[in-house]
Amino acid sequence: MQRLYDFIRRHPTGVDSFWAVFLLGISGMTIVVGGAGDSGRGERIAIVPIVIGLCAVVALRRRAPEKMLLLAIATGVAQLVFGVRPTLANFAMLVITFTVATVGERWASRLALVCSLCAAGLAQIRWPNTDADGWAQQVFLVVVMTVPFVLAWVLGDSMRTRRAYFDQLEERAARLEREREAQSKVAVAAERARIARELHDVVAHNVSVMVVQADGAAYVMDAAPDQARQALETISSTGRQALAEMRRLLGVLRTGDAPESGEYVPQPDVDQIEDLIDHVRAAGLAVDFKIEGTPRPLPSGVELTAYRIVQEALTNTRKHGGPNAGASVRLVYFDDGLGLLVEDDGRGAAHELYEDGGADGAGHGMIGMRERVGMVGGTLDAGPRPGGGFRISALLPLKAAN
Repeated sequence: MQRLYDFIRRHPTGVDSFWAVFLLGISGMTIVVGGAGDSGRGERIAIVPIVIGLCAVVALRRRAPEKMLLLAIATGVAQLVFGVRPTLANFAMLVITFTVATVGERWASRLALVCSLCAAGLAQIRWPNTDADGWAQQVFLVVVMTVPFVLAWVLGDSMRTRRAYFDQLEERAARLEREREAQSKVAVAAERARIARELHDVVAHNVSVMVVQADGAAYVMDAAPDQARQALETISSTGRQALAEMRRLLGVLRTGDAPESGEYVPQPDVDQIEDLIDHVRAAGLAVDFKIEGTPRPLPSGVELTAYRIVQEALTNTRKHGGPNAGASVRLVYFDDGLGLLVEDDGRGAAHELYEDGGADGAGHGMIGMRERVGMVGGTLDAGPRPGGGFRISALLPLKAAN
């Protein structure tokens, strides 16, 4: 049964042609048995092409509904002119009325409705019913004959409306699906950018510390073995810290995998800035750290941004500040935000590097800072310090700007 239904859906014109042939055969038998055409020579001549034309309307109704409507109207006019009384083939007019109301152009649908309202009246005028008693009964017969055509048009028009509604729903669903895909791509791109910033901060800071300690250990290996051993221990702890943070970052890329116990670590926050500074001091950079205001809990995004700014600024100082450079970090708690001030007194990197977007030579350092500050609705000011060195100032509001 399903195969038959699929075949009918794939070959609508073939199905209509079958019904057209069936209607032609029934109409021909009715004409022969009923003796239609005996009333006049013109009727006998015209009845055959009229019946064939009406059957063609049924066969091609879905392929060319507007043209078939015009053909049906032409055959109806020919019937009135040549006096060919209605036969079973006139059922095609009911079919084409339903078809154009469903799938035809709007003008064809309106024309079909007008013809449906007029057809029964014209037929009654052309072939008056002599058995009817008075004009009231004739009007009643006209109404009864008109009702099927009107119902066919109303049913077809309602199907057109229903189909348009479903098409609109499908189009809306497709549009929403495209919007969801676009939003997913934007979210993926944003997440990749976030991971890239995090990896840059982790790698730039920790690898820089490890390189400095390795150079120091190589320099004092023979003269001061204890200092060399301490430098190697710093390299080891720094490497472990870097691996832990990289595992946490790369873990977000594992969709569907259960996190392993102890594999991930919390996001850095403001409380860990002091540990970061101690770590930098152990690597040989003198850092003065002060907190002003009353410390209090901050939004996680603000705390992470503050930590990464300090980490990036101290990394740049260590890489580009030159020998004997010192730095200072100020953390200021305001009523409506958090202020950061990181300065160094070294010779600094070339000013062009900061103008191009970062002190790492690839433009990621300062760009990453500005993106982080922008995400929390803050402001960032970075540039050379009067008298030498570099200065980074940031203000992070507790609530993102609208």
